Amino acid sequence: MPDDLLRHVVGPQPYASWWLWLAIALTVALVAFYAAVFLLTGPGRGGRELPLLGAARERRLRQRSARAVRRIGERYRAGELAAAPAGTAASHELRRFLHLATGVPAEYLQVSDLADSEIASAAPVLEQFVDIQFNSASEADVARVLRDAEELILSWT
Repeated sequence: MPDDLLRHVVGPQPYASWWLWLAIALTVALVAFYAAVFLLTGPGRGGRELPLLGAARERRLRQRSARAVRRIGERYRAGELAAAPAGTAASHELRRFLHLATGVPAEYLQVSDLADSEIASAAPVLEQFVDIQFNSASEADVARVLRDAEELILSWT
């Protein structure tokens, strides 16, 4: 091959630098998006630091939990649930609400331990649920206890 043709052979062309900046910007945007989703929707305390978002989340949590307890009460009054299963379901819902609202692991604590914690005001209702669940001769009014649980959830601060 003659040397005069080598002037037509060239190396690869360099890429434009804007591709690098575009890749960096997209990566930063993706990381920021996932961080925002995690902070704003996660069950931790991240969203509670934002006053407006934290208040909206807590109100939605109260409404959802109260609605669930109300449905359990409706099913109990309709005869779909017996007293013990209704007490179990409502107790589970109340304990889940308390855990999400306060951070206290209410699902795993005994009622006596709950009475010594920051959610002591919920202990009497939970104690009645325990009586309904495990005492077949319980004289507790299940419908009233369910209403008390719903009121407790709606008035929780």
